Amino acid sequence: MTETCDASEVLPSALLTESIAVDLVRVAETDGEIVGCAVAERPLPGHVRLSVIAVRAGLRRQGVALRLLDELSQRISELPGPAPLFSAVVDTAEPALSRLLLRSGFIGTRVMHTSRDPDGICLHYQHKSRVEYIDPDTRYLVPLRARTQLIESLAPRDQAVTALVSLRGEPAVEVTRFEQDDPATLQSGEAAAGIAFSGAILAAITFLLGFAFTSTRFPDDVRLLLIGATFSTVLSLIVYASASGELARIHSNTFGKIMKYGNILSEYGGVLPFLISLPVTYAQASGDPKTTMVLAALLSAGLAWYEWSEFSIAHRFRKSPGEIALMAFTAASPLIGAAVVATKTTSWPWTAALACALAARTWLYLFRRGPEAGTAGRRQWQIRE
Repeated sequence: MTETCDASEVLPSALLTESIAVDLVRVAETDGEIVGCAVAERPLPGHVRLSVIAVRAGLRRQGVALRLLDELSQRISELPGPAPLFSAVVDTAEPALSRLLLRSGFIGTRVMHTSRDPDGICLHYQHKSRVEYIDPDTRYLVPLRARTQLIESLAPRDQAVTALVSLRGEPAVEVTRFEQDDPATLQSGEAAAGIAFSGAILAAITFLLGFAFTSTRFPDDVRLLLIGATFSTVLSLIVYASASGELARIHSNTFGKIMKYGNILSEYGGVLPFLISLPVTYAQASGDPKTTMVLAALLSAGLAWYEWSEFSIAHRFRKSPGEIALMAFTAASPLIGAAVVATKTTSWPWTAALACALAARTWLYLFRRGPEAGTAGRRQWQIRE
């Protein structure tokens, strides 16, 4: 780590300009002065390398570097296309930098003989973008000075450095064995679950749509909403089927992107319109405004909890103020729709607003956000119980 963030000490001007152009530079300021910076370069579309992480000497150990690295990791996860690998190479003589990377979700996977010291070695760190499990009975400590042992420990591809500790007053690393999953099996299970879920939702929507057509009092605009939900759910089934084809024979490495389309179309085009239509259906069937409003209030509360929980699709993407407003309107829609129907008020404005809100969220997540990040806020590896 360097003590200043001057451009001459960070990167050659051409590389620094390129990093700025792709928004891979983060700086920290205090009273208008730059006190820290993080710079990455992108030598390949699928690989981003951390070049510099620097904080002024008097401001270290205050979390500045950690915040810079977290912001840079967030930016990299939002780059268009498949999520690139985020890596860094650190000399074992710099334990403070290794500790920073490990705290930010990196693991050390390889030994690199690229140290400026002829007798030194470096560790290759990479950011974990998904949750993996470790074997709790195979962890052991290796002092950094035991270079031969460290090289042998990281030779198997399933072993990695997961922590930096102090052992008898000297730095040591924890080497951990990761359990090896079968990606094809996991992806096949995910695609099958998506197809089964969308199929069940389609059956429920079709039943509700049949009731809507048999009732002469059912609002036409809500019928149209259910027809749109049917179309979107069928489309999500087609997308999930495409994901199965990608997994079985096409192999163009776009499974995650295809599943993202299916998940979003299923939720915002099928599940949410179906759930929001339930109190409207009940209002038409029962004719009891009081019970209708109680049911609608409970459903809105449940949707609000779901929208802000870690189980929702929205939780996997970065949120903006406008998106939060759309989430709040979506959660309140069952209550608003039930009130409109119970009071026999024209429901077209509510239906149009709901359709626009769901369409806006679908467009936002499909085209303005990067890949799903289901591990946000969690550790990138866990001990299997």
